[in-house]
Amino acid sequence: MKTEQDPRWKAIQSRHHDDSFFYSVKTTGVYCRPSCAARLARPENVAFHGSLEEAEAAGFRPCKRCRPGQPDERLRQAALMERACRSLEESLQPPDLKQLAEQAGLSHFHFHRLFKSLVGMTPKQYERARRAERLRATLTQAESVTEAIFEAGYQSSSRFYERSQEILGMSPTHFKKGGENLRIRYSLRPCQLSGWLLVAATEAGICGIFLGDRPQPLLDELRRRFTQAMLSEADAELQQWVQAALALVDCNGPAAELPLDVRGTVFQQKVWEALRSIGPGETRTYAQLARQIGKPRAVRAVAAACAANPVAVAIPCHRVIRGDGSLAGYYWGGLEKKRALLEREAEKAFSQTLRTSVDA
Repeated sequence: MKTEQDPRWKAIQSRHHDDSFFYSVKTTGVYCRPSCAARLARPENVAFHGSLEEAEAAGFRPCKRCRPGQPDERLRQAALMERACRSLEESLQPPDLKQLAEQAGLSHFHFHRLFKSLVGMTPKQYERARRAERLRATLTQAESVTEAIFEAGYQSSSRFYERSQEILGMSPTHFKKGGENLRIRYSLRPCQLSGWLLVAATEAGICGIFLGDRPQPLLDELRRRFTQAMLSEADAELQQWVQAALALVDCNGPAAELPLDVRGTVFQQKVWEALRSIGPGETRTYAQLARQIGKPRAVRAVAAACAANPVAVAIPCHRVIRGDGSLAGYYWGGLEKKRALLEREAEKAFSQTLRTSVDA
């Protein structure tokens, strides 16, 4: 009973990663970390120890499974994957899966599964994402687009051009010139929730929905993202899309499917697609969203993808909360705007449910 009432026993039951104490099992003669994956011992056979020395002085030997006193397996695995990431980033001819696995001392299958679970994407996807980042950084400085393509590590310009829209969201020439000659129409409108709303669109669809207290910072944000694009205010042309965006923000009309022209990494696209499956009045935690896209350990990467969302409300990143139910940050206006959006959507969802039940 004494063991079961000790808070350290709950840590053992939950396999909590905590090296502030260890526990021994008198029937086996070993001592373990609280996170040990071995079969749970009976509480009457368990004793707690504040250090390795204390456990060994009591006559117990270290568990061969959780290896107390040795580096934490999670940290060891994270270090291996970090080393693999550096290899993929620093070489213009990055190592293939076989080479990466051999460097880590793991089988191909185990390495691939571990990398994907810890990094949030496969080694190939990671290498492509980093190569695209190098290209974006190089394009603005290189003398020619071809030079930038090869400096970034692409082996064939023709293969790159096949995927240039997916990688950059525009032609390489437009990107190199900060969107020069790319026509972007925008409209600024006051709205009840945020003060101001900016909707921007290319010929393909909406490329930005920004929320803010004042109009000028929203225009500055648009110019920062497309430094050389041809920006023009076009209220009449965007009227339908602006009204749909306003309805989403103010929750005073039916939800509309807006055509989007947003680009991101493979991982970001997966997260954004999952966000669009969260209905009004619903929320998900970052951990739930990570599990939904098949990357249960990539919680931080999911949060980063939410923050990178360029179209507020159309991709509803405001519907994601922390695991304890509290609100995390919101790029488009902070916690108060996020709370207001969620409250309005919850009220609207409740009203619709009530009307449905009355009609029935």
